[in-house]
Amino acid sequence: MAKTRGNRAACRAALLSFLMMAGPAACGGAGDAPPAGPAPAGSGHSQADEGHQGHQAQPGEHAQHGEMPHRFERAEDWARLFDHPSRDAWQKPDEVVALTELSRGMTVVDVGAGTGYFISRLSRAVGARGTVIATDIETDMVRYMKERAAREKLANVTVLPAPVNDVGVPAGSADRVLIVDVWHHIADRERYAARVARALKPGGAVVIVDFTLDTRRGPPPAHRLPPDKVIAELRAGGLTAELATESLPDQYVVVGRRK
Repeated sequence: MAKTRGNRAACRAALLSFLMMAGPAACGGAGDAPPAGPAPAGSGHSQADEGHQGHQAQPGEHAQHGEMPHRFERAEDWARLFDHPSRDAWQKPDEVVALTELSRGMTVVDVGAGTGYFISRLSRAVGARGTVIATDIETDMVRYMKERAAREKLANVTVLPAPVNDVGVPAGSADRVLIVDVWHHIADRERYAARVARALKPGGAVVIVDFTLDTRRGPPPAHRLPPDKVIAELRAGGLTAELATESLPDQYVVVGRRK
């Protein structure tokens, strides 16, 4: 037990150093801290990756599929990471939101939204007549986002607990689905892509942001996905898909559309 606590503390320190661009960090195993500041082990998604939003897999599920088992509980601790001011410089949230091509009155689902890093920007983009649905599988993240939306007076934001294997909204209800730093955590991505396609309205789009293979940020290289694989997974789920043009320093963006 003492060794486990020491390993977690070392991972947290390394990841904080990593966030501040002092150099890459490498941590392994359940309970590693997330990417964006000091925090304890825990909250919904596997997050040895820096800047992760939220999560899409239960503990043990990743292990079955060769992925990283993590949880992200204790949302206030993770907020110090996910909402660290230095994240804006490399995550470029305004550019990410612009790539979703949101219009007033649209419904956008932020999958694995974590502490709600994007919700205020999405709220402004869809306007008072639009709807932002922020989801996460971690109960404490859901609680934290509800409090955040109330505190920031985001009346058009709804926070919902997410199922592990689905988007969690009615079929044909979403104009856009945003999945940031989460796709590589999903166990059965082709099946999940089909669920995304089902959730989208005709002509709707999913925007997936994930880490490049050569960046110093993000998950260990073995857990990263090349954009071609993401494109193939979306197509297998019944969507068209292509790589978007962007200027993110550590990530790529794939856009899938319902036919």
